[in-house]
Formats: sequence, C-alpha cells, structure tokens
Amino acid sequence: MAGNQREDPLAYGDYHAGDEQGEDYEGGERGMIGDTYRKLRSRYKPQQQNPNAMPSQSSAQSEGGSSFFEKIHGAVHELGSELNQRIAGRYNPTSSGGISGSQPSSNHRYDSFAAQKTGNDVKWYVDGCGYMWAVSRALEQARESIWILDWWLSPELYLRRPPSKNEPYRIDRMLQAAAQRGVKVNIIVYKEVTQALTRKYLSPTIPRYLHSLLPHTTDRITSTLARLGLAATFASLELLEAENPLIAPIVPVSSSHTKHALENLHPNISVFRHPDHLPDAQNLQSSFMSSLQNLSLNATTASQLPGDALKALYGIHEGVILYWAHHEKLCLVDGSTAFMGGLDLCYGRWDTNQHPIADCHPSNLDYSIFPGQDFNNARIMDFQDVARWQSNKLQRKDSARMGWSDVSISLRGPVVEDLRLHFVERWNFIYNEKYDVRRDVRYSRLTFNRQEVGVNPHQESSSIPHNLQPNRIYDQSQGSPYQPYGQPQQSSRPNSSYGGQGPYYPPPPPPTKAPSQGSYYPPPPGSGPEQQSTYPPPTESGQQQFTYPPPPGSGQGQYFSPPPATSQGHNEYTPQPPRPTSGQGHYFVPPPNSSRGLDDDSADQSSARGFGSGSSPGSHHHIHERLDQAGLGDKAEAIRGRLESGFHQMEGRYAVHQTHHSGPPQGRDTQSGMPCQIVRSLSKWSHGTPTEQSIANAYINVIQNSQHFVYIENQFFITATSDLQKPVTNKIGAAIVERVLRAARAGQKYKIIVVMPAIPAFAGDLKDDASLGTRAIMEFQYNSINRGGHSIMEVIANAGFDPTEYIRFYNLRNYDRINVSASFREAEQRSGVDYEDARREHDAAVELPTELSFHGGTGPGTTRDYQQFQQGAAAIPERHGLGTGRWDTVSECYMLGGTDIRQVPWENGNVSEMDAFVSEELYVHSKVLIADDRVAICGSANLNDRSQLGYHDSEIAIIIEDPTPLDSSMNGRPYRASKFAGTLRRQLFRKHLGLIPAQNMEHANQNFEPIGIPNIYDYGSREDQLVADPLSDQFLRLWNSRARQNTDAFGKIFHPVPHDDVRTWKDYATFYEAFFHEADREADGKGSKFKKPAKYQWGHVVAENFSPGAAGVSEVKELLSTIKGTLVEMPLLFLIKEDIAQEGVSLNAFTEEVYT
Repeated sequence: MAGNQREDPLAYGDYHAGDEQGEDYEGGERGMIGDTYRKLRSRYKPQQQNPNAMPSQSSAQSEGGSSFFEKIHGAVHELGSELNQRIAGRYNPTSSGGISGSQPSSNHRYDSFAAQKTGNDVKWYVDGCGYMWAVSRALEQARESIWILDWWLSPELYLRRPPSKNEPYRIDRMLQAAAQRGVKVNIIVYKEVTQALTRKYLSPTIPRYLHSLLPHTTDRITSTLARLGLAATFASLELLEAENPLIAPIVPVSSSHTKHALENLHPNISVFRHPDHLPDAQNLQSSFMSSLQNLSLNATTASQLPGDALKALYGIHEGVILYWAHHEKLCLVDGSTAFMGGLDLCYGRWDTNQHPIADCHPSNLDYSIFPGQDFNNARIMDFQDVARWQSNKLQRKDSARMGWSDVSISLRGPVVEDLRLHFVERWNFIYNEKYDVRRDVRYSRLTFNRQEVGVNPHQESSSIPHNLQPNRIYDQSQGSPYQPYGQPQQSSRPNSSYGGQGPYYPPPPPPTKAPSQGSYYPPPPGSGPEQQSTYPPPTESGQQQFTYPPPPGSGQGQYFSPPPATSQGHNEYTPQPPRPTSGQGHYFVPPPNSSRGLDDDSADQSSARGFGSGSSPGSHHHIHERLDQAGLGDKAEAIRGRLESGFHQMEGRYAVHQTHHSGPPQGRDTQSGMPCQIVRSLSKWSHGTPTEQSIANAYINVIQNSQHFVYIENQFFITATSDLQKPVTNKIGAAIVERVLRAARAGQKYKIIVVMPAIPAFAGDLKDDASLGTRAIMEFQYNSINRGGHSIMEVIANAGFDPTEYIRFYNLRNYDRINVSASFREAEQRSGVDYEDARREHDAAVELPTELSFHGGTGPGTTRDYQQFQQGAAAIPERHGLGTGRWDTVSECYMLGGTDIRQVPWENGNVSEMDAFVSEELYVHSKVLIADDRVAICGSANLNDRSQLGYHDSEIAIIIEDPTPLDSSMNGRPYRASKFAGTLRRQLFRKHLGLIPAQNMEHANQNFEPIGIPNIYDYGSREDQLVADPLSDQFLRLWNSRARQNTDAFGKIFHPVPHDDVRTWKDYATFYEAFFHEADREADGKGSKFKKPAKYQWGHVVAENFSPGAAGVSEVKELLSTIKGTLVEMPLLFLIKEDIAQEGVSLNAFTEEVYT
C-alpha cells in the first residue's frame, strides 16, 4: 500500500524479481515471439538430472531442440529490434489525402497549431450528470449548427435521468428535433475494427524471408531444420490465434449503428466514420517486406521483438489505419459554445458525484437510472452487441455497475474559433478521402472563415528540451531551463496589467536556496522580495482568516438562477438549493462580493454598467416601463423575455466574481477573460497534417515549470524516464523525475499526486490467458511508476531521495447495497413476475426507436410483465423506505451529510443484507493536469504513448490560465491561486474525500448549466478549508489517512484485487481466487470435469471474514461506516514478485495501448 512505502522499499524497486524467479525465468522485453519461444522452450527443456550422469539420447535431442529454438528466437528478435528502431516513434503514417489542415507552428507555445487567446470563459463539470444536462440545454437551444466529434456516440443515451421522466432528452431525439428546426448536424465518430486480424496475413512470407537471411555457408541439414522450425513456429502462432487474434474487434462500439440510427432520422443529420481498416493480404505483405529490406540478422543476440514494429505495420499501412483511433470528445453548438474533455456521449459515462453502483428498484421500475446497455461493469462483462441497445446480460439483482469518474468543460470566446477550425479540417479531410466520390447530397465540405480575435501577440515556441523529447535520452544531470507559462523566453519581468500575455509565474529559486513558499498571482505592482503581504494576517494557529459567505436567508448571499425560458425552451425549471439533511446539508453559494450586474444593490457599479436595480435610464427595469408606456401591449412581455435572456448571457460572460480578500483584486483585469490555448495530438492519417504533439509538449513544460505541486487525474499512466524503457516513448515521466529531483536537491516541499484506475476496465480474471492484455497494460504502468529498473520512483530513489515524499499514486473505489430486501421479494410475489423480466421490458421501452415513445408505443402485449410488476410493486408497504425507493442505493453514506450506513434499515428477503453489499473500482476516466492551482490542462488525451505521440490516436485538449485571483494558501502561507484551476482541484479533492453532498440528478443547479452561468462553489466552508492548501501537513494527513482507512476497510470486506497483500500468483489464489473463482473439479474419477461455483459473486462480501448472522452484518456495517469518499491507495506491491504478463502466451502484444 502507498501508506507503507516508507517501511517497505519493495514499493519502489529495491526488489529484483530475477533473483527469485528461478532459472526458468526469461527476462527481457515482452513480445509475441518471446513468450511463444519460452513456452516452446519449456516443452523441450531437459529434466534436471544427476550432474554426474551421462546425458541420454532423449535429453540430447531435447537440448538440440532447445538450441534450435534459441537460434530462431535470436534471429527473429534481432530482426524485430532493428525494425522497431526504424519504425517506432519515427515513422510518420501517410494518408491518401494531402496536407490539408493547419500545421504545427514553431511560433506558438508548445508548437501548437493555435496561439494562446484571451477573452474566454470556461466552466468545469465533475462527472457526467451536470455535464450532460448542460449539453442537453445547449442542444435544445441550437439554432444553426451542431458539430460532434466523438470516440463513441450512443444514439439512445439519455442526457437527463431518470429516463422515464426525460424522454425528450435522449440524444437521437434531441438531434432529430434540432434537425427539424433547420439545424445542420455534422458528426464524426471513430470507425472501429470489426474483423479479427491474425498473422496469417503475413505467412508464409515472413518464414520464407527469414530463412533467406541465413548465411550462404549454412549446411543443408541446418537450413532444412531452420525452414521446418520457422514453419512450425508460425503455424503454432496461427493455431493459437484462432482464439487470440493479433487484433481482435475488442472495442465494443458500433459506429455503423450510430451512423444509420441518426441519419435515418432526418436529412439534416450527416455522420462520418473514420478511419477505414482492412487491407488485403497482398498489400500487407508487400508493406511488411518493404520494411524489412536492407536489414541484417545477427543470430547471436536474443533481444526480444517488443511488438511495436508489427504494431506499426498494422497501424500505419498507407491508406489503411488498423490500430489507431479518433479519441477526441468535442461538441460545438452554433459555432460559439463548445463542450470538450473526457466524457464521450455514450453508454457508461453518465454518473453522479456519489457514483451509485446499485440500480435495483423493487418499488417502481420507473426509478431506474441506467437502462439497457447503460448498466455496465466492464470488469465483469464488456458491452455486448451495442446496436441492440436493449440487450444486457448483467443482472441488476445481484451485480453492480462500475462507476465512472470524469471531467469535462464548456467554453466560449475566441478560443472556440480554433476548435471550429479543428472540426472543419477533420470533416473536410475525411470528406476528401472517403465521401467526395459518393456524390451524396447529404454530404458536403464545410467552410470556415477564421477570425483571429484575442491572439496573444507575444508568444514564442515553448520548445521542449532535447533531453525530454520523445526519442532523446534523458540526462538527469542536466536541468531544463525554466520557462514561465505563457511568457516569451526572453521576458523576465511580470506584467501586472492584462495586456495579452499569458499569466506570469515566477521561476523557482536557485537550487542553493530554499524556495519561497508564498507568492502572489500575479505579483502586485511594485512588489519585491521584501514586500509585505496584503493578505489578512494569520491567526495564532497559523490559519488565515477570510470573510466567509453568508448563510442562506441572511440577506447577503445570492443564489444564481439560470436564464429565463426562451420561446423554444423545454422543461424549464426553478433551481432550488439542496435541502439540508440532519443539519449537515451543504448549501452552494456564489463567490462572496460577486456581482451579477442584475438587481445589484451597489448603485455605483450598477449605474456605471447600466444593469442596476433602479429605474435609472438604461436599466432593464426602466426599459420595461418605457415598453409599457409605448403601448406595445402583448409584445412587451416577449421583448422583456429576450432582454432578460440577453442580460443573463452578458452577465454570465462579463460579470466579475471577486474572492475573499479585502479590497479589489490585485493584478490583471479579469473582465478580459481567461487566456486559453488549444493543443492537439494528430498526424497525416488522422488529420492530413504533419505530426503535432503539442499536448505532450504542454504536459512536459507545465510539469517542469510547476513551483509547488502537480495533480494528475488520468485513465492511464504509461511513460518513460529515458530511452531505456522502450517501447514506451513519451517523456512525461522524465519531466516528473527532473522536477522532483530539482525540488529534492533544493530542499523544497513539492508534491505530485496521481489518481488513476486500479486496473484497466476490461473483463476477466487477471490470471486467465484472456486477460493478458489487461496484465500487459498493468505491467507497463508499474514499470512507469516503481518497477523495471528505470521507473520514476526507482530513478528518484537511486538519486538518494525517498520518492514517496514527492510523488504518490491513488485509486478510487466505492460500495453500494442492492435493494433485494423483503420489499423486493414482496413485489415479485404480489405481481407474479420476475424482476429481471419486468426490468428488461422497461429498458426496452425507454430505449425504443426515437419515433416511438415510452408510454403506449410498444405494441400490444410487449410490456405486460412490466405493467403487472408495477401494479404489484405499488401495493407493497413503505418498510422504512425500502419500499419507497429511498434506500435503493446507499451511496450517499460515504458523502458529506449522508446517513450513517449503520442507521440504514434493512429487512431480509431472499438475500441477507450481508450478500446485498457490493463493491467495485470507481473507474477514473479523467484527463486532467492541474499545476500550482494556477494552470489546468483538460481534454481527451490519456497519459500514454497512444495519446501523447501525435501519430497514434488523435486527441485535443485546452490549457486554461484564469487570471481571476483566488485567495488561498500554500504550505501554510498566503498564496494567490487561479479561480478556475483552484476550484476544479478543490472540487475533485473534496469529491474523492467525501466532502461534498450526494448529487441530486433531478435538482439541477448552476453547475448543470452551459457556459454563461458560472459554477457555484462554497468558498470558505469548513470542507473547502480542508483542501485549500495542498501542501499543508493537515491536508496531507487527511488525504493519506483517509486513503489508508478506506483501503483497509475495502480489503477486509471485499478482497478486491489488485491489493498489496498479493505479491505472487500464489497469494492471488489465496486472497482472491479461493473466494471468487470458479474451479474445475474432477467428478466420478473418470476424468470428466465440472464447474464448482465460486463461494461468492464478484464484488460481494467475503462473509467468512465475519461472525455468522446479525453479528457479522453489524461488523461489516461498522467497517463500512469508516469509509469516507472513494479514495484508496494504489497497490504498488501487487504481483511485484511476478512477471505480471508472463502467465500465458503473449499473442496480443498489441494490447498494452489498445484500450482508451
């Protein structure tokens, strides 16, 4: 566990597995040939004999077979190594289209195609509930165009929940309604691989070619043996690939269903799928052969083919893309409002902040939140046949879904022009490549007239030092020159007025001096090293005093309402503050002293802006009076509505929100908006342009220039500290090591916190051969973190510093309880219908084709079970909330103000309460980096080669540097943070720690609205103070103790894997398989086998750890009551004594990066 890393050096690399693997262990890199070689070698390896005995004939033959395979192994892998050197990281894929799009520019920061632009407004969303509500609001207000670029788009996805109450808010219905209003809808989705590919495409070409490389002096017998051996090797690969193809159609999306389901709704909807995939065998063999030309074989070496060479061939065949994907998540409405980040508009992404994983509703099926395919747990069973949206084999009455933690944003301003350009270029590139020849009137090119507004005129390239470029070796002895965010390299002094340059970040102190812990953002005019702080003085306890926001009803606080309903609005609502629970309810208020410009009591501000509450000329109330006096009659109200809407839009964009410090904020003019910059990963295959990897450049530069801390929340963590970690190429890990060592040598308190998934979200027991891809990803991640000899922690430790003092890794996990209580049993008995049968009918009904509605459109008899169950359920008694839906989930119990789980009622039905509890990892899908609470990077890019290199997946992200100051503290001293980055980081930390209330999906507030209505956040609350200072000892104790406490409780109750107690496969069998794995047992002594059911279902309580009966349930609930939030430690010792991916033959060496 992360918490015991100091006592256990195994956590960061002192353990060398080779010492205890035994002589059978074969080290080296992993790859398809090597694992096959090891498997075959083990078959031919002679048995250990008396060393004094003479070798028998059979053993000699075995040794000969082993020697033969060693020679073949060496020759093949030398070839692969050279091929990988030529291709991996250097080969730019080509495309049938020319260079048509915008190109990376050395004149822009991070070598991006786009400059940093000012005057923007950006809003964050934590998790899918609020984000998708905001998207639905924008879609229903669209008037001209809707452009969507997505990895996966599910037409039947509900943007508001529960579905039975929100039929109009299904994506397909919303897009159809928009198209009927005359809105043009353009959508681009990733076209998945639909057919399994194996190496049969390359056989027998490869064996013949390899054989031809043998020296001419090779004798005939050896040559014949080599030919037969090569043929046998590749034949065995093909045989094994019948079940484990090289590239299987593992991505469970259906772009064909997306395209046809949407285009059939209206001719104004156009959907592109890209890229195309399958080549013919002749072309693929030709491509492979041309790549092998002029390569020499050296059979004396045994370096392993890591798979990157063949992966490159499969992924970069000219005109055919077999491997890489479009991974952006982007929605543009009317060319002015943009949504982007980590959330696809697809199944499995919608979720609330408390992440309920139970969705069983015996009192009313209409309470169901996740219909059909949307109830998903990829660790148990991945999406199946998504084109048949109603089919889902996961049972709600005994299985949990997997929660989804994510971050996205909405924005508007000049930077949206760059997003529009990106979409237009992609659309026209695909049109020219695929659709121009079709002459279909539905499809046409898009036009774009770029308006360069708000461009930062003083940018120069933020070049990445050579030692951190993807293919350069990282030299730890050399530090990279410091370069402040957004500043030209030659600039060395801050600019206190907002004049187009990016925010100034003072450089770190010289290594010989301790760094200053507090700093202004931006520095006040005339400030110097001896200038006294103008912040309120700290108290005797060291805590800074702020003026906190007043409570509701005090007459001082202000609740921000959304814009009034437009003439086209649907289901308008009146936001209401969350109701307090047991006196602990949390009320979200706007920033103190904020001015909306509407109905403000400050006469001087309102009169200056013309939006005051009085009747002075120019105020909107005065305009209303003049309209009435002019006798406009019935038209007056409509005009008022438009004026109100316009005023709301203006205040949302231009209102100044001050923070807690007294007096006006120091520094830049916040009305100018946020400086933002778009960065990308793309290349010729994806966009028709030279490779751009400005996202990786930005990550590296921001990490290098961070002063105090970096927070990373990402789906993957695969990176390299040097070129010695091939095939991983990106050097974000090198930047982390460089910055940590710089801090350590200077004696600076510096932290990097990483939150990531415990395990990739793919189905299967980790030990099964079918889970090899999952284990491969885990191995690459552990080798990036703390294993393999060159990981981040090992490099830091080798430099003489404790890595856990500077960087730590965490996961998320949660629990819930399925309501299969007495109410469930009674509902089935009264109705005479099985719950799952009725539930399937409900799900099928709410996911009908868009021309049909939930009520009455399903045809005679198709909802009989559903209707019968509903009638029976309506008659069940309340049963302390178990029969009303109140306790269909207990996910509130680990959130702020939630009921203590020990006080939640239960009545046994067919299942005991012990067996009703379930747990699952909370899947982290965010792609966020926040540095110093001043800069944030948010987008679609994972932290791995696939997303960062540019010539693999296409990605997009935004760098946000909000000049609005946020008074804060850093390591106990006053500190000026950025409002956007600071509040986003605090919201995420509080959610993970359980310091925000459970989110009510039906009570929308400002955080559910699109850009223009600012986020609300309870500045200065007790919970806010707990996370405000990410370097304070108080916060770090809270963060780490809560992670440890949660980890221990989950470990004892549910035995989840990965876990630090599992260091070998033997430990895995004892800790996990003994309870959850179906075992093959011999029956009747005749060799037949049958499956013995597992003791417990996946994710359920290991009951034998507790007392029997009610006493055991009390023990479980007592432990559950200690769980607060979802934060847990990352198990850095998991299988550390094993080669994780060695179990099984590595026929899927491609899969280390295939899942995103």
